[in-house]
Amino acid sequence: MPPRCPWNVEADPTYLAYHDEEWGVPSHDDLHLFEMLILEGAQAGLSWATILRKREGYRHAFAGFDPERVAGFDAPRVERLLADPGIVRNRAKVGAAIGNARAALDVRSEFGGLDVYLWSFVGGHPRRNRWRTLHEIPAETDESRAMSRDLRRRGFRFVGPTICYAFMQATGMVNDHLVSCFRWREVDA
Repeated sequence: MPPRCPWNVEADPTYLAYHDEEWGVPSHDDLHLFEMLILEGAQAGLSWATILRKREGYRHAFAGFDPERVAGFDAPRVERLLADPGIVRNRAKVGAAIGNARAALDVRSEFGGLDVYLWSFVGGHPRRNRWRTLHEIPAETDESRAMSRDLRRRGFRFVGPTICYAFMQATGMVNDHLVSCFRWREVDA
């Protein structure tokens, strides 16, 4: 086994694949960025493993994370979502996902895409951290606080600075793999 970040991912194949193949890889795909923004918000108060296990359910329930389709969800659709065991059935989080889709469409109109807008908080390039222990990794940064403030100003919800930092880590805006992890060098390349 190659050395990994000490998240105890080996026991869960889905979590292991997420760490080894996705987490920290720079993403510029608007649909993936929207997906991760919604999933990170859904994770609030829960474990990331829980969200990963429900990810396919979310993809199905939220129309492949197409913001145009999600923005059009109406009250009957919300009620169906709240009965769907494939997602976290929390009215505030479901409502936030729909509202965030509408806000994402506004961002797309203004900036040409989520990619340009969201990556602007790190100057368009990944931050390359060199953490040696999990204790060194911050829960939030100046950049995640700025992202959170601006997202909220634009009507997004479930986008606090800690959620935004987790989003930045997940989408490769920052490389927070420990330097001892085999993925740090791969992602850094």
